[in-house]
Amino acid sequence: MAAFFHRLISPANANAIWIGIALMLLGNFFFALNDALGKILVASFSVGQVLASRAIGSFVILGPMLYQQGDPIFWKVDRPVLHVLRVALATIDSGLFYAAVVHLPLADVLTFYMAGPIYVAAMSHVFLGERLGWRRWLAILAGFGGVVIALDPSSASLTPDAIYPIAGSISYSVALMLNKVLSRTSDTTLGVFQMTGALIGGMAFAVFDWITPSPAQAASMLLLGIVGCLAHLMITRAIKLAPVSMLAPLQYTLLLWGIVLGVLVFGDVPGSRILAGACIIVFAGLFIFHRKVVRQEPLDADTVPRDVP
Repeated sequence: MAAFFHRLISPANANAIWIGIALMLLGNFFFALNDALGKILVASFSVGQVLASRAIGSFVILGPMLYQQGDPIFWKVDRPVLHVLRVALATIDSGLFYAAVVHLPLADVLTFYMAGPIYVAAMSHVFLGERLGWRRWLAILAGFGGVVIALDPSSASLTPDAIYPIAGSISYSVALMLNKVLSRTSDTTLGVFQMTGALIGGMAFAVFDWITPSPAQAASMLLLGIVGCLAHLMITRAIKLAPVSMLAPLQYTLLLWGIVLGVLVFGDVPGSRILAGACIIVFAGLFIFHRKVVRQEPLDADTVPRDVP
């Protein structure tokens, strides 16, 4: 069975591209499930406790992978300061995401996070020296406009409810950019670093507001980490099986699933401003990606999110 599964997800498989597309779609669905389950849990437990429990659950998947990798030599990784910064930003991002879904509909929060690739494009120009033409700058400005429309400045721009996802999406974007800088580090090592940081950070806050979960709730917390980790692995494998040019547009199915689950599970129907802002953000992100293809620039894996909360 294991050998068959290995052949199935091998780049040598004749249907590798279609399998990659299927994994990308399934991975985004799993991420949406992860987000919905997290929203349910933070209604009863602190953000720190959910964050720490999610990290523990992820090690159910990461543990065997780490063992198979052998000696990862964690203390000899390149650019350790950047690794620490990435872990800190990813932990802040996850914490702010869960804080946001306490107060906001799932589709609203995911709309702000869908602007991540737009932020990455702008920051890559400033910090990595990547050249952007006027068309992409217009798309970046349009994407920011979509965020403003979704934010609805007239009523919510200065409230914590809106600040959480904005700050979280920016932290997420910087962490994505650091993924590119640290691309020589294996995905397993990056995942272990990130989940260790989330465990430490979550426990630091959870000790002040710890609630002993029931067996069913504890199982749900572990499931949160397992589902999120599986989603990450699916998308990582998809990138190895299919061209990023085919996969990148599919990342926006996460927003679609967020809307569907928000309506079915929480009864949250997105308002017109969220839908309008989401459409602008999606089109701006797709146009930035399209221009990268037209310019025949390298399509890096950071075009597709490697991890979302």
